[in-house]
Amino acid sequence: MILLRRLLGDVLRRQRQRQGRTLREVSSSARVSLGYLSEVERGQKEASSELLSAICDALDVRMSELMREVSDELALAELAESAAATDPVPAPVRPMLNAVSVSGVPPERVTIKAPEAVGVAAA
Repeated sequence: MILLRRLLGDVLRRQRQRQGRTLREVSSSARVSLGYLSEVERGQKEASSELLSAICDALDVRMSELMREVSDELALAELAESAAATDPVPAPVRPMLNAVSVSGVPPERVTIKAPEAVGVAAA
């Protein structure tokens, strides 16, 4: 099951880390507790629209940009989930699917291909 709060937290964390900022700096700027921001980043708490707005302001990121990146991540997660349900992916490839992150690329332009004959011994 795909949890939107986890995807949102992952994107927020990456935005903060790209800027080289600490949780403490962003929490102070957004006027939210350090612990709560940490829980949001880890996908343990749902962030209200007001809180997201404050965090985006603190990170100097437009909420639409944040949501676009979350939407891209969601599309990839849905593709991976539906592919796993309809066509089992070999175990060695599964971690690669989970590590895929394509920002700013429309989902319809993303193709995920498994390597040929991964871990298959000739009979």
